[in-house]
Amino acid sequence: MKRNVLIIGAGGVAQVVAHKCAQANDRLGELHIASRRVEKAEAIIAGVIDKGAMKVPGVFRAHAVDAMDTGAVAHLIRQTGCQIVINVGSAFVNMTVLEACIETGAAYLDTAIHEDPAKVCETPPWYGNYEWRRRDRCKAKGVTAILGIGFDPGVVNAWARVAEGMLDRIDSIDIVDINAGSHGRYFATNFDPEINFREFTGTVYSWQNGGWQSNSMFEVGQTWTLPVVGDQKAYLTGHDEVHSLSARYPQADVRFWMGFGDHYINVFTVLKNLGLLSEKPVMTAEGQEVVPLKVVKAVLPDPASLAPTYTGKTCIADVVRGVKDGKPVELTIYNVADHAEAYAETGAQGISYTAGVPPVVAALLIAEGVWDVGTMVNVEELDPRPFITLLNGMGLPSRIHDAAGDRPLAF
Repeated sequence: MKRNVLIIGAGGVAQVVAHKCAQANDRLGELHIASRRVEKAEAIIAGVIDKGAMKVPGVFRAHAVDAMDTGAVAHLIRQTGCQIVINVGSAFVNMTVLEACIETGAAYLDTAIHEDPAKVCETPPWYGNYEWRRRDRCKAKGVTAILGIGFDPGVVNAWARVAEGMLDRIDSIDIVDINAGSHGRYFATNFDPEINFREFTGTVYSWQNGGWQSNSMFEVGQTWTLPVVGDQKAYLTGHDEVHSLSARYPQADVRFWMGFGDHYINVFTVLKNLGLLSEKPVMTAEGQEVVPLKVVKAVLPDPASLAPTYTGKTCIADVVRGVKDGKPVELTIYNVADHAEAYAETGAQGISYTAGVPPVVAALLIAEGVWDVGTMVNVEELDPRPFITLLNGMGLPSRIHDAAGDRPLAF
């Protein structure tokens, strides 16, 4: 049984992870959280204590670490005796943290695909550029590494595996992510602005007709009718889970859709056309080198600051079409989360909540040996039933809608 958890990162998702780990510390053991700035980690622990989130009295300590330094992360893992590392830092640190886990034998969890700061939108499949190249080493060392165990990627991958068990053939998987909430600011992103904009400035890759299809951002839009949030316009977007699900379901079309309002699209378009979303350095008239994207990030609201006044709900769904007993079938498996409820429980908004709860559930399954597989996997390679069962009781219940009606997804 693996115990003691190290959380890497101190943003909004890390805040949710910290609260949820605290609520389960009787099963997870000692808790540690590390960030480049230790005061951010200390503030998260203070919030956990203030809300009385610790299930039982126990250790929860903050540390300073440069997560881009594999040796420093490995030293911290050994120093704390942590056997499970939940990496919810920037996507830029994934490989250095993973390398530290391979070196120390700790289990590794992340919620998003690795990104090289110098590159935007690399050649698909994205997991093949970094993560999958370390599969053999994880297996040789017996290191459990679960990739993309947030919500999307993460829960949506598990839903695809559920649909696989319900159908004779899967023809298409459409992942639809809608935030029908309001943060009340003129313009803000729901997670790290730098990662957010990098995601939307490159080529939109989807898997269709047995191969990769390329589009530009906001080129392909569609209105989706979803439970609770109703009709919502969403756009074909490149995203992490398309790159692993297409490997498991090559016969199916795999697409990711994200909802955007007209105001977001207008501001994004202006920023992009002005060159302010570029990751390439430029020189000012005063001779100072700056990266436009980092300047934009610096002037936008911290996503964590949106939480106190955020209202409304999110709805994330897998719409899966296929065949059962020779007849066409459509399944919608989904979750609805409430921003205000997420804030009341964890001090974070709903986007952070949906991303932060799943890795804690996965950590529990590793601690109990259920998902401690001793190799590198994407979520769809694992048995989804214990994962969804725990999620249902930890604040992110799954539901399914099909010809038989709408009901909880339970096993």
